[in-house]
Amino acid sequence: MVFQTKPTQSMLSFWWVNQGQTHIQEKNGGYLWAPQKSKQGRPLPHHIKLLDAKIGDIVFCYSSMEVKSIGIVKKEAVESLKPSAIAMHDWQEDGYLLELTYYDLVPSIRKEEIPEEWRLKESGPFDVNGNLKQGYFFELSEEFSRKLFQLFNERFATEVRTKMGEYESKREINMVRDNPKTYFTNRELIDHIYSYIKSKGFFYEKKEVINLFLSLKTKPFVILSGISGTGKTKMVQWFAESVGAIEENGQFSLIPIRPDWNDGSDLLGYVDIKGEFKEGPLTKVIKKAAANPELPYFVLLDEMNLARVEYYFSDILSVMESRKWKNGEIISSNLLSEEIAGVALKLPNNLYIIGTVNMDETTHPFSKKVLDRANTIEFNRVDLGNLDFLNELEEMEPVVAGHESFTSIYLHLKDVYLKNPQLVEQVTSEIIKMNNALQLINAHVGYRVRDEVCFYMAYNHQANLMKFEEALDHCILQKILPRIAGSDKRVDQLLRDLYVHFTNKQFDEDLDLAELELATAKYPHSAAKLVEMLRRLREDGFTSFWVS
Repeated sequence: MVFQTKPTQSMLSFWWVNQGQTHIQEKNGGYLWAPQKSKQGRPLPHHIKLLDAKIGDIVFCYSSMEVKSIGIVKKEAVESLKPSAIAMHDWQEDGYLLELTYYDLVPSIRKEEIPEEWRLKESGPFDVNGNLKQGYFFELSEEFSRKLFQLFNERFATEVRTKMGEYESKREINMVRDNPKTYFTNRELIDHIYSYIKSKGFFYEKKEVINLFLSLKTKPFVILSGISGTGKTKMVQWFAESVGAIEENGQFSLIPIRPDWNDGSDLLGYVDIKGEFKEGPLTKVIKKAAANPELPYFVLLDEMNLARVEYYFSDILSVMESRKWKNGEIISSNLLSEEIAGVALKLPNNLYIIGTVNMDETTHPFSKKVLDRANTIEFNRVDLGNLDFLNELEEMEPVVAGHESFTSIYLHLKDVYLKNPQLVEQVTSEIIKMNNALQLINAHVGYRVRDEVCFYMAYNHQANLMKFEEALDHCILQKILPRIAGSDKRVDQLLRDLYVHFTNKQFDEDLDLAELELATAKYPHSAAKLVEMLRRLREDGFTSFWVS
């Protein structure tokens, strides 16, 4: 199916009024008024326009070279005699009256603050030089109005920001609802995502796409690690775009992390000195996702560990663990209370958070608290000489996939055990063997990791995507090995013990990676990582999962 954004009729109209000297009187009275005819007895089109405004429309009120207020239409215009408050003006008595609720801009928006190129492009109240026309009431384009709101967002009253937020959410829904969703099996959806990413000129192995899909389905929080320039950000962007989630419809958002973030307010929002809640970037996406539960929403936290993840992300991690079944749906505890945000905000089940990380001198390491709660997928594979795939590019179009393609059906081990008892027992047996070795440095895993590995393996089994050992190899690599770090003999012994378990061979330091024949190992990717960690321990005196 072709994803194509179709133009939709706006749910709101936007207007500009040149009030001049009557601004105070009209604002105090809660209306706009204009005579039906000029002093010469001719109808005035820009006065008759008052009759076109609908309840809920937004009016930018301009006076003395400034946009001083925003009016929201309260009642549609009616014929009315001239109000007594503006009786001194030499206008005809018969006119049109439009009732408004006024909200002051703090501070006002001066005409010079509005970019000249916007004014030149906007044909409504502006002339060819970007100055105000003579006239009273003009229609504004949606594009111009949205730009003004985005540029001067902090100056708008809370009521206006709320209304614009609701408008944006409905607008974004319409962008995708014009296209019916396409229903896929997991295998069909993965084939499409893989082909779409490949059509963009980016080469990833299909198993990497499968792994990302299964990881997101297991839990809606995934970390992509690796050296800079391996395409982590693009991988997520194309993955989301392939299923119709783009920035234009609000289903994909990229949030760059700043090094000075030290609590959740930068991501979620805060209450300012006036007692008003200022939404953070993640809160805006959460509200959109909650309003559209049938669609998936993807958030990319770019360079996630520039700040300490435990400081600014801990609230989200805690709420993510609170998810439970209620009336057949997955719900969470409140992320923000009604007292703070004006509405109780939970973590939507259709929100997927992916963080990209680099490990170098400018970034922070992860605690086990974070690693326990995420699948950590490493992207360090670089094959610059592989250009053959560029000869096979076939243009692909996105499809509109619903949330049900990604949603989790398992929250607790009993959910999966009822359907796959043998699988759970087999996975648990393998983890117990590894845990016996991991206890040597207190790096053994708990119930949460065991359960999430079982969920991953169950989704893989149901869709018949990878063999058991191949899928478990991914789980070991991204759920267990990231926990290992250290510099003493116990770490060396642990890595050697795990190597024996993964390969059925003793580690031979004299052989290079190619000579170790890891392709025949039970868990080849995990074994290769152990070799890398062992050699860094020998050469540097310290080792960890992360390549810096």
